[in-house]
Amino acid sequence: MNYAAHNKELHHSLELSEPTLFMKADSALLKDGKPFFIPDFSEEVHYETEIVVRIDRLGKNIAERFAHRYYAEVTVGIDFTARDLQRKLRAQGLPWEISKSFDNSAVIGTFVPLEDVGDINRLPFHLEINGKPVQAGNTADMLFSVDKVIAYASRFFTLKMGDLIYTGTPAGVGPVKIDDHLEGYIGERKLLDFYVR
Repeated sequence: MNYAAHNKELHHSLELSEPTLFMKADSALLKDGKPFFIPDFSEEVHYETEIVVRIDRLGKNIAERFAHRYYAEVTVGIDFTARDLQRKLRAQGLPWEISKSFDNSAVIGTFVPLEDVGDINRLPFHLEINGKPVQAGNTADMLFSVDKVIAYASRFFTLKMGDLIYTGTPAGVGPVKIDDHLEGYIGERKLLDFYVR
């Protein structure tokens, strides 16, 4: 919930004073262009395209002004969400990790040095499905910057080398179907390329 327009499309409150966090299990990771298989427990799996940074130093209680020292690479990823399951759990006031953290729900692209793509606070990114743009965002529109998210998360969790931080999705999320071809970009640089099965 780090982009106001996305919060509006999902009818979330826009009165956020701090980042919203949730965890994904390591078994959620899907990399190297491997296909994503739609799970049998959901009829409505949505893509959420996000900028992702990889932590490269151990850190706890990181001051926001020093957060930029804890990552040097960036990519684009997909936070797959079993939206039907999430709605049901939310309506019951229950935790919704199973709708977000199921196996292979965290697709990750190829990491590149941040210096190769530009300012972390002004990164344009987008997703194409079957060759058509479906979602686009820019980190300039984040409610909470990457460094603010890292500082906030490190108050509660010790950040370790290799930890991945997905930084929120802009408006334009939607469902995927079998045989969809997803390609994710930072600027014009394609870093993510896989199929839905």
